[in-house]
Amino acid sequence: MLIVAGHLVVAPDGRDAYLQGCVAVVERARQAQGCLDFALSADLVDPGRINILERWDNENDLLAFRGSGPSGDQQVAVLDASVRRYEVSSEGPA
Repeated sequence: MLIVAGHLVVAPDGRDAYLQGCVAVVERARQAQGCLDFALSADLVDPGRINILERWDNENDLLAFRGSGPSGDQQVAVLDASVRRYEVSSEGPA
């Protein structure tokens, strides 16, 4: 399993619009083959931060969904980003 986690930074006054523009992406991701979870959310403390959490069965499914990446408008709105991919070898209840 793969986990993609991190955050994006956008202008605080544009965060809600950015997230609204991602609704279709989240819906598509959750229907994509191999997607176990996909979430983008407003941070509770930082008004410009968007948290990212994705879980995928495997890298092929992740890459098939990823395609060319975010749209031009979305890319321009991102002021900073820190997103990493993690390979999970085991899992269990928390």
